Amino acid sequence: MHRMTLLLRFFILIPGPLLVSCMSAPGFQGDSSPHFDGKQFSNTLPMHKTVRDLLRLGWGTLTQAADWPDWIEIEQQVIPEERVWNGVSVTYINHSTFLIQVDGINILTDPVYSQRVSPFSWAGPKRVHAPGIALEDLPPIDVILISHNHYDHLDEETLQSLLGRQSEPPLLLAGLGNSDLLATLGESNQRDLDWDDSAKLGDLEFIFTECRHRSGRGLSDQMTTLWGSFVIKTSQGNLYFAGDTGYSPHLAQTGERYGPFALALLPIGAYEPRWFMKDVHLNPDEAAMAHGQLRSEFSIGIHFGTFQLTYEAIDQPVIDLSSALEAHKIPATDFTVLAPGETRRLPGRAD
Repeated sequence: MHRMTLLLRFFILIPGPLLVSCMSAPGFQGDSSPHFDGKQFSNTLPMHKTVRDLLRLGWGTLTQAADWPDWIEIEQQVIPEERVWNGVSVTYINHSTFLIQVDGINILTDPVYSQRVSPFSWAGPKRVHAPGIALEDLPPIDVILISHNHYDHLDEETLQSLLGRQSEPPLLLAGLGNSDLLATLGESNQRDLDWDDSAKLGDLEFIFTECRHRSGRGLSDQMTTLWGSFVIKTSQGNLYFAGDTGYSPHLAQTGERYGPFALALLPIGAYEPRWFMKDVHLNPDEAAMAHGQLRSEFSIGIHFGTFQLTYEAIDQPVIDLSSALEAHKIPATDFTVLAPGETRRLPGRAD
């Protein structure tokens, strides 16, 4: 990875981005949320970063960021089942994109199929491997979950392709302030949610819950849309999709309120340098602690190995997760990572 290319990637993605204001999303216009001050949303615990911090981060990319491979070939994966009625099937596609199949409903999290996660087609973080399942091989999608509007989680091109191939509009859930942008991408049953708001489809309930992060697609829309995680209530147990989050008391609170979880998808990548990333991204040790606080029976690591967003090497999250599990005495069978396209099937539960 060329250092100047990586430097450009940081200033596009991490500050959110700094290079252009014309890419900004419309943002929230209401006054109904206690997390919104009329201009911006906020976390329960404040976070503060200065321009000097951003410059320090950028300078560090020239001397401290690891080199990633330009491309990694992955094995061809089988096409998923069209519907799963017994148990839970979870397939890793890439980054934070998972296909969750439960109770006959197909759910896609933060779908990203584009070559770059950036406002530009010619610059910004570029994928180093193909998606584990081709978009055209996906089964019909009933629900799309968007945790927040950063480019590596809300990918306009992918959403347009997904919505365009659906015979029935899916339920599309995101945080407050995202509806104007999402409405331009195709037909869907779209709902913006505040923390603790919920939506239902069939027997499933989707609850948008607090996390510690931020939002922004341009210079002028920082923190104007809401970020969050999702709890999914199913007949097979509760499921948790963290999206992006830093470590904070919200994890234990979510575990107390909605746990135990049959499955938790927890971020383990994009965590270095720690002095900058700790507010917004878990590291593997914190992910291991979150596994326990959420009372998760089985967790899968997400948000690593597809796009170089931060300093650590491509394989460092998996190495650090192994060490963290050992330190916290968590069996490796209880918290794992999947290869792109790999499916894990959780056994069915009796009513």
